[in-house]
Amino acid sequence: MSENPKVLAVISVQGRDQKGVVAKFATYVAANGINIEDMEQRVVRGIFVMDMLVDLHDMTISLDQLITGLLDLGRQIGMEARITLRQTRKAKRVVVLVSKEPHCLQRLLELNRQNELNGQIVSVLANHPVLEDMARTAELPFAFTLSGPDESAKTRHRQWLLEKLRSLEPDLIILARYMQILSPEIIAAFRSKIINIHPSLLPYFPGANPYRQAFESGMRVTGCTAHFVTEELDKGPIILQDVFHINVGVDQAEDVRQRGLELEAQTLGKAVKYFLNEELVVVEDKVVFKPGVSSFHKVKENAIPRD
Repeated sequence: MSENPKVLAVISVQGRDQKGVVAKFATYVAANGINIEDMEQRVVRGIFVMDMLVDLHDMTISLDQLITGLLDLGRQIGMEARITLRQTRKAKRVVVLVSKEPHCLQRLLELNRQNELNGQIVSVLANHPVLEDMARTAELPFAFTLSGPDESAKTRHRQWLLEKLRSLEPDLIILARYMQILSPEIIAAFRSKIINIHPSLLPYFPGANPYRQAFESGMRVTGCTAHFVTEELDKGPIILQDVFHINVGVDQAEDVRQRGLELEAQTLGKAVKYFLNEELVVVEDKVVFKPGVSSFHKVKENAIPRD
């Protein structure tokens, strides 16, 4: 006998932990002819996250009914629920914002070239032309408008940027040392989709010149923070932090800065990969890591039937 090809989908659930969540969703899908292929779940600081790999081939309801039913079930217990068909998943669209510093963009281009990003960089946008050659060499579209020094230029740049981002429809925006404050309109339009790298261990030394601040204060350890962007400057949910040591009395301020630049590029790259691999979610202003759909056993979609 030949096996029917699978129709795979991922049901994702997240919210405050409570009893019976897995049972409720498992019972619902089973009652509608849906087979559970695999499942990953965890609870972190009272936040429950679950990814359930299911086969819809023998489903007894329509896809619209399934989506509506999952949303209703989630609302009944105060959880967010969504479903993604595996065969309709597309590469996530990524836009990188830069100013003049090349190190973070260079790292992202390396990851892109090595096919380590589960997404596609569709554009590099800037407030200076300095990094245009780097983007063009990587065969990426590049565009810029100057953002200063007067406030009117900054306003024009922000309006231009919002229009560009809306037209590009990115799944992720990366601030790769983009030395500008985003407008509230941009943050609202792409909430939990903007990742920034800040050169300190937040909440310490927010704002400008954090490496110099750490050096001058005699800190023996400092580092960098990858975080989501919110309306409050440098206070968004933290994704990753990493550290390096300062040899007080030996290191100069420039030594500290150079060490920090290297770490920034690595940390930002890791945070971006976590996001694109769907290995993190933002729940109640906290980043919660989860196994991610990439951790499921690889099952070929519409596999060749066996005799």
